[in-house]
Amino acid sequence: MTSIEAAPVSPSLADPMTALTAPAHPARQDVALIGLVGLAHSVSHFSQLLLPPLFPWLKVAFGVSFTELGLLMTIFFVVSCAVQAASGFVVDRFGPRPVLFGGLALLGLAALGYAASPSYGAMALCTVVAGVGNGVFHPVDFTLLNRKVHASRLGHAFSAHGITGSLGWALAPVMMVPLAMAYSWRVALASAGVLAFVVLAVLWFNREQLALDMAVHKRVDADTTATRAATDAEGNFDFLKIPAVWMCFGFFFFFAASLSGVQTFAPAAAQALHGVPVGITAMCISIYMVCSAAGMVVGGFLASDPARCERIIGAGFGVAASVALAIALLDMPPLAVPALFGVMGFGAGLAGPSRDLIVKRASPPNATGRVYGVVYSGLDIGQAVAPLLYGALMDHHRPALVWLAIAVVQGLLIVNAFNVRKVRRTRLVGAPA
Repeated sequence: MTSIEAAPVSPSLADPMTALTAPAHPARQDVALIGLVGLAHSVSHFSQLLLPPLFPWLKVAFGVSFTELGLLMTIFFVVSCAVQAASGFVVDRFGPRPVLFGGLALLGLAALGYAASPSYGAMALCTVVAGVGNGVFHPVDFTLLNRKVHASRLGHAFSAHGITGSLGWALAPVMMVPLAMAYSWRVALASAGVLAFVVLAVLWFNREQLALDMAVHKRVDADTTATRAATDAEGNFDFLKIPAVWMCFGFFFFFAASLSGVQTFAPAAAQALHGVPVGITAMCISIYMVCSAAGMVVGGFLASDPARCERIIGAGFGVAASVALAIALLDMPPLAVPALFGVMGFGAGLAGPSRDLIVKRASPPNATGRVYGVVYSGLDIGQAVAPLLYGALMDHHRPALVWLAIAVVQGLLIVNAFNVRKVRRTRLVGAPA
């Protein structure tokens, strides 16, 4: 979810008793686990972008509009959002490993189903299956990382998790479009299904690394319940009264709306505006995602000083919004467009670590997990709603408005980030001594 997703705080960091009882794993064991979890996470993000690069082929094959194609993404993320909320309970009951294997299997089956779909309705049904498979990954991933990775390496684990997600996004168009051009869109989607099952096989052969005895951790959690009781006295849902929480929710909603526009219809809109060749158009998303991952690395160092997080967000999304305005309003050679995608991706990635940190700073110490759950749902909701808007603009032959909408949303992100700081400071000043 860049990582466009926020990582929950490790129990080992949040609770000293858990830190004392958690076993210290060798570095090699932690690195292996982080790699396996990252590999699975990349497949999740890869599967989120299977269809958008193929929209030109699917539009012709099924005789549908861009709005109907955007609806497929809405279905995917609505289902994923619902499953994500429920799958956390399943992970706690049965452990993360079987849920992870099930999610990967469903993504592989959905891709094979896409390839064999005879109609738009069949594609929509396969999208539901894919959404169910995608919804399990973040509860699984963060359970494994929080429970099994040593506290001293969790920062690196979360960074690697976000970067592998961005690389999964980058891989999708690079793989899908050349296969569709050389063979057909059906071959491309079938190949994606095979890839998912190959990764599942890799994880299966390394399944011992993913094993987690939930009974042991439940006993540890039970032992710390009494020590948390005093700090939880204000109620499980009182954090919902904090304005900064809902501003963070809005921030993630707008972030998802911006990212969704870039991933779905921005390349087609740029092609319509500037005559970018199809092959180069497909590369734009990959360039954006690779540069976003690079920006995240730099942004992690810049965010070491929490006091400047809002300024980093303002600078990063200021650059991104300026690029979006330039593509919408200026004439430019086709080859300049991929380079501008890269600049925009780097700016958005630069803001990523600071984005996650403002959520942490807005969270009460005893409600971090709940806050992240509410805030993170803004991502899925934004990615569910935005494709319908962008698809409608494309159907009305308004590609410039697609880019202007992306620029406006990125501008709102800057305003929102500074409002979070303002509300947080007001709350701290007004808090009783």
